[in-house]
Amino acid sequence: MTDIIVKRADAGKNFGIAVVPEGLIEFIPEMKSMIANLNDIMATLESDPDFVNATTIREKFDVVENRLDPDNAKVYSSLPALIKGQLLADRDPHGNVQVSKIETEKLLIEMISSRLQELKLQGDYIGKFSPQSHFFGYEGRCAFPSNFDADYCYSLGYNAFALINNGFTGYLSSVRNLTAPASEWIAGGVPLTMMMNMERRHGEMKPVIKKALVELDGPVFAQLANNREDWAMNDRYLFPGAIQYFGPSSVCDITTVTLQLEKSKTPAAV
Repeated sequence: MTDIIVKRADAGKNFGIAVVPEGLIEFIPEMKSMIANLNDIMATLESDPDFVNATTIREKFDVVENRLDPDNAKVYSSLPALIKGQLLADRDPHGNVQVSKIETEKLLIEMISSRLQELKLQGDYIGKFSPQSHFFGYEGRCAFPSNFDADYCYSLGYNAFALINNGFTGYLSSVRNLTAPASEWIAGGVPLTMMMNMERRHGEMKPVIKKALVELDGPVFAQLANNREDWAMNDRYLFPGAIQYFGPSSVCDITTVTLQLEKSKTPAAV
């Protein structure tokens, strides 16, 4: 990200947008190791007298650092106090760090700001960096539903009723063939057990639903990979206009770009 900011500044573009997934922090190798270690420790900290009797946040940080493995303790101690505190905040029901509550964007901003300051002192950065962050939580799900969204959710609900009505329990409502017209969609059910994966929870291995991750060898990521440099250096913002509800099906019932890419299996122009 710093390299891109420097290159854009050299081109006279001291502006840009970076979209960062909320779970990014746990996929940085050093952070992932530290968080796994921290999750195990947090399962016992509530009964640890040193932690319980700590009267300041700093003392709690010290207790945690002393319990972490050396390499993980080094990573934890390097973090800003804000992020340290968020890592110790309330756990999710499985006893793990709630990554959605860690302000990853602010951590990245602080790290990038420090690096850019170093580059400026070396004469390798001539731009101005005035970052503004915003966490898009529920805003990301608050857009008006398209015709496709409405048809899809109606189908999932109707299909869920059909599963229950036929005595199927423990199933996930599933609708496939979504890039075809709605009349050609295929309804079905997926047993929840097929989605289970053994992961560490509260210091023990337990079956949980596996996270859906980006497929690095899939057509959607290939679209990003093929356009990475172009999108980084050029202003390729696209506003398709308001959602259309009435008119030709090819315009009003269009599926999402990601589904279109997955159907084509080859990167398409966007």
